[in-house]
Amino acid sequence: MARLTHFDNKGDAHMVDVSAKPVTARIAVACGDIKMAPETLEIISKGQASKGDVLAVARLAGIMAAKKTADLIPLCHPLPITKVSLDLIADPDLPGIRVEATVKTTGQTGVEMEALTAVSTACLTVYDMVKAADKGMVIGHIRVILKDGGKSGRYEAK
Repeated sequence: MARLTHFDNKGDAHMVDVSAKPVTARIAVACGDIKMAPETLEIISKGQASKGDVLAVARLAGIMAAKKTADLIPLCHPLPITKVSLDLIADPDLPGIRVEATVKTTGQTGVEMEALTAVSTACLTVYDMVKAADKGMVIGHIRVILKDGGKSGRYEAK
């Protein structure tokens, strides 16, 4: 098993020292979904939510969340993010919304947590905006599907 880098030799949590690591281009892509009743998806797809354009607001929330990840996750480094994009796709087969976030930086550590935070927050925002119509929505399947850059190289989910 790989050594857990967020713990020191005594087992205490600490922020990893990345100062000796080279600056490299980094990218992470995460995905997830929010399942809902078909009627709720129809409300979103037709733009009939009383709070406004659900997908546009969720996209902005995800972007903002990626930029605030270090404020939310205690041991994350604040990073100079160079790109955040989110795709929110209505999927009647789910039924629900599929979310994918791409985050890029040039730095000494990766942006997986930023991509995961973007997806999570976008899903939570969808929930918040249409919860009056459907309290039984389920957020799930949030995971990293691509990570590249740095010493550990490329990872692609199977």
